[in-house]
Amino acid sequence: MTQRLSIGYSPCPNDTYIFYALAHQKIVLPDMALQTPRLEDVETLNRLAMEKTLDITKLSFHALGHVLDEYCVLSAGSALGRGCGPLLIARPGFDPENLRHATVAIPGEFTTANMLFRLYSPAAGNLRAMRFDTIMQALLDGEVDVGVIIHESRFTYEEQGLICLQDLGQWWEQISGHPIPLGCIAARRSLGQEKIEAIDRGIQESIRYADSHPAECVRYMQEHAQEMDEKVMQNHIGLYVNEYSKELGHEGLAAIDSFLERGRAAGILPQSTQTPML
Repeated sequence: MTQRLSIGYSPCPNDTYIFYALAHQKIVLPDMALQTPRLEDVETLNRLAMEKTLDITKLSFHALGHVLDEYCVLSAGSALGRGCGPLLIARPGFDPENLRHATVAIPGEFTTANMLFRLYSPAAGNLRAMRFDTIMQALLDGEVDVGVIIHESRFTYEEQGLICLQDLGQWWEQISGHPIPLGCIAARRSLGQEKIEAIDRGIQESIRYADSHPAECVRYMQEHAQEMDEKVMQNHIGLYVNEYSKELGHEGLAAIDSFLERGRAAGILPQSTQTPML
């Protein structure tokens, strides 16, 4: 009997690119079928994982640290790399010495961006969670003093006259030596090893299909992308879909372990003996 699995991922171009073939049945999973994908902001997906809602889901690695008993990381589909981390931005003239007293916009409580900022500036206490695509406007309107931006915003903030105070991904690379683990695809451990491995292979095949048929994916990406400019979309894919997306490998797993360990040491993540992968 075919098992129907619920799935969720973000409307960002890297996720719609990765999942295009699976979502459009160009790739079929053995003895499994995917329900209509649920496309949500990553923080919404993080909170759905806390409620154990979806069988397969995109997650921030920060959120993963809270749900390891229920979900495991797949080797394929992750957003992880170098030179691709969140940026800490502000209006011109902001004094970084005032950061601990500033109102800081973060793109969700359980996002990797929030955990990175808390590791970078543990004394900052006035954090305000909002959707990632509203942070730059909140800065421009003076609602917040500083913002942590993710996704395509990193390609457009300078056009808005905003400045970068710190590349948090670069900071992570400097203190850890690892690429920054941003988000992953996770599956419920209860699916069992055989099905989880089949899902993993299916995502790898879906990425290979997208790489071979990039023009075919464009309409699906444009349909859901917050930033419709095709050049920005292609930059987004080039940055966030890389060798780690196809397979985490030893270096990717080491980066994840380091990130989770630092989060636990800082009291941001709960202690756990569960390994990220099944």
